[in-house]
Amino acid sequence: MSPSDHAFVFIGGLHRSGTSLFAKCLADHPATAGFHDTGVPEDEGQHLQSVYRKASAYGGPGKFGFAEEMHLTETCPLITDANRAKLWSEWSRYWDLSHTHLVEKSPPNLIKARFLQAMFPNSCFIFLLRHPVAVAGATKKWKRRTPLDKLVEHWTVCHEILRDDLPHLKQAMVLHYEDFVRQPTRVLEETFRFAGLQPVEAKREIRRNVNDSYFERWAAWRKEFFAGRAIRRAERLYESRLNSLGYSVVEPRSERRSPWSRVSD
Repeated sequence: MSPSDHAFVFIGGLHRSGTSLFAKCLADHPATAGFHDTGVPEDEGQHLQSVYRKASAYGGPGKFGFAEEMHLTETCPLITDANRAKLWSEWSRYWDLSHTHLVEKSPPNLIKARFLQAMFPNSCFIFLLRHPVAVAGATKKWKRRTPLDKLVEHWTVCHEILRDDLPHLKQAMVLHYEDFVRQPTRVLEETFRFAGLQPVEAKREIRRNVNDSYFERWAAWRKEFFAGRAIRRAERLYESRLNSLGYSVVEPRSERRSPWSRVSD
């Protein structure tokens, strides 16, 4: 079989944005195949190929988006027939090719979609956004020496890149993690239809209100000396940019005003 025999579903979103759970929900569909039991972190496709560099080459979670080299588009010199065949060969060994739709999830897909579309034109893209306070708080567990304001900056930079890339994508959907955990049945049904699949019932447990603990921790950190200084820097430097993306670090629990829309042909 060749890539033209399949539809590709690429999932992107920063680390700790719920992409792993979401990808598993999509891969549960009887017409889809995802990666599993690969032996690499979260069965991410970025770790199962040698065509482009992984996020870890540029600092990993909370940092990779700062590297200009991580943002790949249709002008990337890596787009060649040889690399397309190589990427297909490396990934296809982990997919069940008897399925029509092939799912691949990696956080850097958030800023690589234009490249992936050029490599595999029969693709659609699903991006998950999670509140920057929750992402920063969750990522802080891995990046203890990285100030909170730098984690917020990374969230902002990556999603500004995505916003600017969306008009170049033929078929893309932006979902909010908060909507997914609040109404998983509705969101998954919409997603399946978007990908050209008949909706099926979700099989996995999906917890609601998972951001609350991070909001509470953020408020507690704001009262601390060093963490509080970092949070106030984030408020001063990035709040207006975050507002344009539909979020706030000044009032994390405020009602979101989403500027994002689905793009499709």
